[in-house]
Amino acid sequence: MLARLWELAVLFFRLGATSFGGPVVYIAIMEQETVRRRQWLSREQFLDMLAVTNLLPGPNAVEMANHIGYARAGLAGCVLAGLAFTLPGALISGALAWAYLRYGHTPQVEPFLAGLKPVVVGVVAVALWRLGRTALDRWQTALIAAAVAAVSLAGGDEVLTLLGAAVLGAVLLRLAGGGRNGKRPLPAGGPEDAERCAFGQLAPADVLGYSGIPLAVGGASGAMAAGSVPIWKLALFFLKVGAVLYGSGYVLVAYIRGGLVEQYGWLTETQLLDAVAVGQITPGPLISTVTFVGYLVGATPGAIVATVAIILPTFFFVGIVRPWIARLRSRLWTCLFLDAVTAASLGLMAAVTIQLGAASLGSFAAWLLAIAAVVLTIRWEIAAAWLLLGGALAGALLGA
Repeated sequence: MLARLWELAVLFFRLGATSFGGPVVYIAIMEQETVRRRQWLSREQFLDMLAVTNLLPGPNAVEMANHIGYARAGLAGCVLAGLAFTLPGALISGALAWAYLRYGHTPQVEPFLAGLKPVVVGVVAVALWRLGRTALDRWQTALIAAAVAAVSLAGGDEVLTLLGAAVLGAVLLRLAGGGRNGKRPLPAGGPEDAERCAFGQLAPADVLGYSGIPLAVGGASGAMAAGSVPIWKLALFFLKVGAVLYGSGYVLVAYIRGGLVEQYGWLTETQLLDAVAVGQITPGPLISTVTFVGYLVGATPGAIVATVAIILPTFFFVGIVRPWIARLRSRLWTCLFLDAVTAASLGLMAAVTIQLGAASLGSFAAWLLAIAAVVLTIRWEIAAAWLLLGGALAGALLGA
């Protein structure tokens, strides 16, 4: 057990320290590391975990780490994986917040981002292809995915689109004759004899759009002095946000703006923009934005409390839901509902991939980086961390 815990800690700390681009990218990297490289999970098991993650509130990337940790080493693995994944970005974000308050601006890293974005597109495209081969095995599921992608690209609300497609898709699958026509491997830790329906794979987590937001300069003054905010009030605010957060990562920004900028006046608009920018340039989940905000309004205690508070509900949700995954799969309508969520979520993932490509592939060099990432991932299974590092360095060289 100790060996497994150590493996989880090392893997997720490394992922948290080297992964950029939002949950859609983390999905790709986690699949590569835990399914293809280490073979801890089958792709069906991985997709089942992602489906449940997609249906739960809270930061999806951390929840996915929790699920993998739980499957590998029980409750201790769940907690350790989530913390290890969050820690690197939080530490970097806290250091940037200290520098921000001291010097009044954040570092300019646009050349690095210019090289990162095309590589992100390549990594995500490979993940979408691999997951789609497993989950979209009938025309009905492909139709659901295509419809959701179209609605998302047209500006439809992610959460409403996902839920609507899940309900209507389940009906479509049932009319098409969906049922318990076979068995497939269960998620690790589930009952060995539980049945799975024929369509049987679940959804990638709700994806977070990636955009290289230009870093605002200045703005370190004008809000409350760090350390002057009641810590308990800050903790309660982010605990509530973590318990109800759905949709893209920018829904988190909307919550922060409504609560800390407009309601409490603890932040200025400029500081919020800089916090979002820090979330883009730091590795790991966008929760690093919360760490930055926590430091601005509450110094080091504020950064720690805010970060812990927003991820705390994820451990509770995963601990409660995890034992029920196999039971959901053993019942016809919940099985079909989750299969529809699979297709709908892949549709959202496809829409984000298209948006990423439109925003990032504006030059011949960018296309070369994206194609190179695809080839290196498929042909030689190069770890995504190395690809992202190479893209960042290439961007810096091209921008020099």
